[in-house]
Amino acid sequence: MLKNAGHKTHPVPSAEDALEVLQKQSFLLIITDVSMPGGMSGLDFLERLQTMESPPPAIVASGEGTIDRAVRAVQLGAVDFLTKPLEQERLVLTVQNALRFSRLASAHEHLKAEMAAGSQLVGRSPSMERLRALIAKVAPSDGRVLILGENGTGKELVAAAIHQGSERSEASFVKLNCAAVPENLVESELFGHEKGAFTGAVKSRIGRFELADGGTLFLDEIGDMPAPMQAKLLRVLQEGTFERVGGDHTIRVDVRVIAATNRDMDLLVDEGTFREDLLYRLNVVTLEIPPLRERSEDIAELAKHFLRANPRRGGRHLQLSEDALELLSRQPFPGNVRELSNIIERLAILATSDVVDDVELELLLPRRRTRRSETTPPPRGSYRQGVALRELLQEAEREILLAAIDDFGGKKVEAASALGIERSHFYKKCRKLGIE
Repeated sequence: MLKNAGHKTHPVPSAEDALEVLQKQSFLLIITDVSMPGGMSGLDFLERLQTMESPPPAIVASGEGTIDRAVRAVQLGAVDFLTKPLEQERLVLTVQNALRFSRLASAHEHLKAEMAAGSQLVGRSPSMERLRALIAKVAPSDGRVLILGENGTGKELVAAAIHQGSERSEASFVKLNCAAVPENLVESELFGHEKGAFTGAVKSRIGRFELADGGTLFLDEIGDMPAPMQAKLLRVLQEGTFERVGGDHTIRVDVRVIAATNRDMDLLVDEGTFREDLLYRLNVVTLEIPPLRERSEDIAELAKHFLRANPRRGGRHLQLSEDALELLSRQPFPGNVRELSNIIERLAILATSDVVDDVELELLLPRRRTRRSETTPPPRGSYRQGVALRELLQEAEREILLAAIDDFGGKKVEAASALGIERSHFYKKCRKLGIE
């Protein structure tokens, strides 16, 4: 029956044989009788299955379909109970449902593991320690949180950390990027819709608020939420109720909302594009994530964290030399932690050795576009507000090298001699400072 339905099967005569086969092969599903040859019944077999690591789901079939036996089978972990003789339609449907349940359970465990790993905030700078302390205070409450930070700073990770530290951690953590959804679909994404509510609504669908009931809803890029939706979101935050699009049934939910944005919300309120009363509702507690350039002492630790997460072929882990880590810590990272993660992933793919030095790193770093205003260098040794001393010194050193090279008509050997620098050291400095 199962082969006719397109499944591959492996029949064995007894529970003892099944246990032996399971040591050598993996299966998506087990169907077991209750009474079988040998000393082990199907129910005893189910008990043994539960002692295995990640056992496949099991369906029990029996010619004695008593309620007590079915209940006992479910208590021992069976996903369903069938009575013999088996009907093909019922068997195939039961198998499909069991496989679907197994895939969903596997995906759920994967997401939980991913969230637990992702919610690890890496870095020991004072600003990150303060952020951790605030998360520890905020997480156990049910207060709404507004997370502020530039793109790539890890706003979603902070939201996940808050969820993990709350009493809702076993419930759903649901996400919606308000800037990524077309304006006419935001309401349906948030509240769901009924069949026929609009063109293309061929069946009913639940929204993010229902999915997050009992858990947490993370609204990323809240500053981009369309104005008509802001009033409806405010009502849900105030009353905890809403209706699906095209529906008249009021739905009540218990959801903690965490919002995030990279925009100046006060400016949006002043411009009239964001409701002030909604901002007050969202902004019970504000968490601000510092950009990576303001916590450069965390760059080395973050780089090592991403190196562990990006093994090379064969499971080997890339390493960065001290000079490479020093070079990395001097980068501006306008894309913040996300940009650093992408750089490390690029290194794992393109690096020629398992230990990357500063010379190879320089070659693999992305070339930044030069803005027109940057083509004229600042006065040598000048102070600029918000720019670290080491960056100013690096700029000044670059200008000195360029001036020396220009003075000798592009002859770097002579320029190095004039500056009293060994030729190899001079070339190394040129590569570090981006001088072709």
